[in-house]
Amino acid sequence: MRDFTARPEDGLVWISGASSGIGRALALKLAGEGYKVAVTARSHEKLVELQAEASGLAGSIVVLDGDVTDAEDMEHIMASIEYEHGTLGMAILNAGVYLPVHAEDLNRADFEKSFAVNLSGVVNCLLPAVRHMKAKGQGQIAIVSSVTGYGGLPTGAAYGATKAALINMAESLKFDLDKMGIRIQLICPGFVDTPATRKNAFPMPSLVSTDEAARQIAAGLKSQAFEISFPRRFTMMLKLARMLPYSVYFMLVNRVTGWSERPSSAGHHPATPHPAE
Repeated sequence: MRDFTARPEDGLVWISGASSGIGRALALKLAGEGYKVAVTARSHEKLVELQAEASGLAGSIVVLDGDVTDAEDMEHIMASIEYEHGTLGMAILNAGVYLPVHAEDLNRADFEKSFAVNLSGVVNCLLPAVRHMKAKGQGQIAIVSSVTGYGGLPTGAAYGATKAALINMAESLKFDLDKMGIRIQLICPGFVDTPATRKNAFPMPSLVSTDEAARQIAAGLKSQAFEISFPRRFTMMLKLARMLPYSVYFMLVNRVTGWSERPSSAGHHPATPHPAE
């Protein structure tokens, strides 16, 4: 028996973090395939621009402003979907922020904001979405993590921790959601060319465009795969590296990033490029 795959006629697609990067490109891709897509972010102006850009596509984009760190906001968005648009077929929980962390200058705010957006923000969307889909007896949920969640990387103590938690969350929820008729998938992109990654000072292996990321994700959402990860060779290398003994893993990461050769004084480290930013 095939897992449920949401089609345009099955209801609205809700994408959080849709004002830029992967979320924006994916909203346009799915609207182009005939889906009605609800987009959520804090930037109303960017969402309105996105909506206008989709005006000639087979589907459409609906603007539902909100801050994923506000649980009440997300409840209101779910209520708006139920009462104004009928039903939710798919939820793509994508909102995220990357704040580099350096042990020489630890900042509580970097951890708190990362956890609030990347982790609690997913939970705030997940709860109303699951409740709605449970009542229907079907639905599709995709959680956007990152290959950074596979293993620790320099400057990723906050970002990587949230992405690792999302991987575990999706894996754990699958056991119960399967029995409820709700399909859950995990999206783990590698390096994607977004405004955030353009600030990185280092080469980013296997970099893909947001359009290519959207194409890969859209195809994965229609497949029967639990995990959607790309580029395949790069993500497989990272998975294999994580299976190495810690001594080898740390040596390899230091060598590839050159981190051990960089100055250790606080405030002078540039951020290591992290995938999917």
